Amino acid sequence: MSQLPAREHAYHTDARGTEPFDKTYSLGYQVHHEDWSPFPRVNRLRQTFLDGEYYIDVERLRLVTEAYKEHAVAPRKLQCAYAFEKVLRECELFVYDDDLIVGEIAAPSKASPIYPEFSVDWIIRESYEHPTFEEREHDQFYYRNEDERREAVELCAWWKGKTVEDLINCRLDHDQLKGSEVGEKIFQTNLYHYAGTGHLAIDYPRLMKLGFGGLIDVIQGKLDALDMRDPEYGDKRDEYRAMIIMYRAAEAYIERYAALCEQKAAETADDARREELAAMAANLHEISAGAPKSFWQALQLFQIATSLIQVESNGHSISYGRMDQWLFPFYEADIASGAISKEFALELIEVEYVKMNNPTKLKDAGSMAVRNGRGFGGESLTIGGVDSAGNDATNDLTMLMLEASAHTRMMNPWVCVRMHDKTPYELVVKTVECVRAGYGHPKIFNDGPAVKGMMRKGMPVEEARDYCVVGCVEIDLPGKEYGWHDAAYVNTPKMMEMVLNGGKSLKTGEQLGPDTGSLETYQSFEEVLESVDAQFAYWTDQMCSSLNIIDAAHHDRKPLPYVSGFYEDCVESGHDLTEGGAKYNGIGPQASGMGTCADSLCTIKQLMFDEKRVSGAELLQAVKDNWEGHEKLHALVNSSKVHHYGNDDDYADELFRYMFECYCRHIAGRPTRRGGQFNPGVYSVNANVAMGMNTFASLDGRKAGEAISDNMAPVHTDAGSHDIEGPTAIVNSLSKVDHSLASNGTLMNLRFPEDAVSGVEGRDNLVSFIEEYISKQPMHAQFNIMSAAKMRAAQKHPEDYKDMLVRVAGYSAYFVELGKPLQKDLIQRTELHF
Repeated sequence: MSQLPAREHAYHTDARGTEPFDKTYSLGYQVHHEDWSPFPRVNRLRQTFLDGEYYIDVERLRLVTEAYKEHAVAPRKLQCAYAFEKVLRECELFVYDDDLIVGEIAAPSKASPIYPEFSVDWIIRESYEHPTFEEREHDQFYYRNEDERREAVELCAWWKGKTVEDLINCRLDHDQLKGSEVGEKIFQTNLYHYAGTGHLAIDYPRLMKLGFGGLIDVIQGKLDALDMRDPEYGDKRDEYRAMIIMYRAAEAYIERYAALCEQKAAETADDARREELAAMAANLHEISAGAPKSFWQALQLFQIATSLIQVESNGHSISYGRMDQWLFPFYEADIASGAISKEFALELIEVEYVKMNNPTKLKDAGSMAVRNGRGFGGESLTIGGVDSAGNDATNDLTMLMLEASAHTRMMNPWVCVRMHDKTPYELVVKTVECVRAGYGHPKIFNDGPAVKGMMRKGMPVEEARDYCVVGCVEIDLPGKEYGWHDAAYVNTPKMMEMVLNGGKSLKTGEQLGPDTGSLETYQSFEEVLESVDAQFAYWTDQMCSSLNIIDAAHHDRKPLPYVSGFYEDCVESGHDLTEGGAKYNGIGPQASGMGTCADSLCTIKQLMFDEKRVSGAELLQAVKDNWEGHEKLHALVNSSKVHHYGNDDDYADELFRYMFECYCRHIAGRPTRRGGQFNPGVYSVNANVAMGMNTFASLDGRKAGEAISDNMAPVHTDAGSHDIEGPTAIVNSLSKVDHSLASNGTLMNLRFPEDAVSGVEGRDNLVSFIEEYISKQPMHAQFNIMSAAKMRAAQKHPEDYKDMLVRVAGYSAYFVELGKPLQKDLIQRTELHF
């Protein structure tokens, strides 16, 4: 592709960081690199984190179990509150050297608590059965000693029959289970089957205005005003009482931290550190019952309040909203008064960025099949974009938060830059300089289709413009939406398998879905598409009904009073998030492997019907034989002689659009039990690799076990990539669908080797590419700036690449910690050149 033309940049910003907007940080990952942060404290904190081990922490499990036993007959909401209170009043606290901000998830850094309220069978099994947590190929966790292993298993045994999972298992029927992760893995709901929901962002502006003390006053007022004639009086009373118990426990927790800081200040001989600890204690005293008054205090309240969401529930993707917007008033006031310098503000942000990596989450082996990461995951931090009136919202913190990302280069936070047609040139360039540094952050979201997607959920445009990102790519309205994003992964190629083979498994021949025809019976391509529609209708019915049952089980067994109190609508109504207390209540399952399906349809349409080169029976036999004995046909299907999605080819792109719209049509608008609607997403994150392992051969030229196509991307099989026309062609193909239909988000991975974006010319090409991308209206893009050669070098010499981050999908991870199948998938993704 030739150099992209220079564009007129009419929109500029007065927002400034501490460095020039066009500073080049590095070009890709540098082996044996120097420290990146200008602050020695940050570099020490970062290295301390990287050097630490991952442990299983038993303390929360012990305290929660004691609380549930002590309050065995209390209403469930109050049981949750008493357990939360016991943890905060009795757990061990930690203030680390160099800390400026304190607060963990009731466990030490990199130590994972256990949440028995959700599920325990897998914890008991994987504590002793091979492979144990310690014996996993990757993402290992370690018990500190055998006594704690035995204690954990004994405590978990008490929970058998009492968990969310137990209630789900007894309510799902055979037809629902046969397509799930316990059956054929046509759809997988294991995230919320075994763990908490998460995937939300609270109303941080309201928290910063009121603090815990102000929230208690509001809730107490609602409790006092309850009408005993209200048939929901008892439930609402329990909700308000639970909120108050939990927020008073949070105040006590903060005071415990203040006392610990004062104790450490008294013990240290270092005058500078004593002053820091005294300032930290003062900050904690201020926010324990009141609202923050400074930038530092606002960050401290953010850290405590957010980490306690994870103490209540182990749901991941607890995201940080539009942090450059809600934090800016504190920054602006402190800068204006001279209370802090811009450099100290940046240091505080970088300290907080490192601390965001401390929480870890123990996950079941199935979720870790190819490496999901040991962090909670999904901690997206959104910057940029427009305000409620549609004006650009870039400010100083937007730039500082990008600088902090380039200086820390860790897995968290997942920085998301919102862009639109008037995004300032300086912000685009600064974003590109971070992207060129090759650590996988930030990712880019397009306000145009994202705002339209939010409006499809019933939001007025003013609200829709305030969206943030939670998790990988899910668009969400902070403090107003409980979206159950990432609720299920749908393996659309396995649905396509039912289309090819009369509803039967290609591997076993078992009848799984309805018989809607097979390649041996179809007389026209229209019949094939009708069969696709019918299979999608059947399997989405099974999945969505399962998700409503899972949702109900969470309501019955694990309500969420603590986080519900941060939603004004929950406080006004007295309804928990799990009861539909949020203003917007969705469920968002996502489709994977759309490119595989589109290219499979291309094979059928072109070779079977248009050109009549092969019969349907021959195609069906080829995939049944895993392409063995059909080498010429396999080569043809993987060649440029067959139409493929991703090459700006209307023939193939129309079939991709059909698949995309078919899935969205069968999901969008279905009612949820919380009074909202289902919202479709089209992305796989990294699940395309694990899904491929459990998927038989497909007509796009995959062999059994190969990864299915990732997210919105074109196919790449072991035989080669199907997109061969370069990045402009990919974008043109991608823009032929209306991304706003996927109101739960879309995801697009792009990979450029370092030399493709080197120098001023390479930078400007990437700037122009992103601007053109935004103008064509895809919703999302993220970049790996890394050659296949560098990833292969890391496979050979992992000791030299320990902190090399790669963009896997919606998240970045350390390449050398990934499982081999996922490493292979990353290497095989198409290298794009301008």
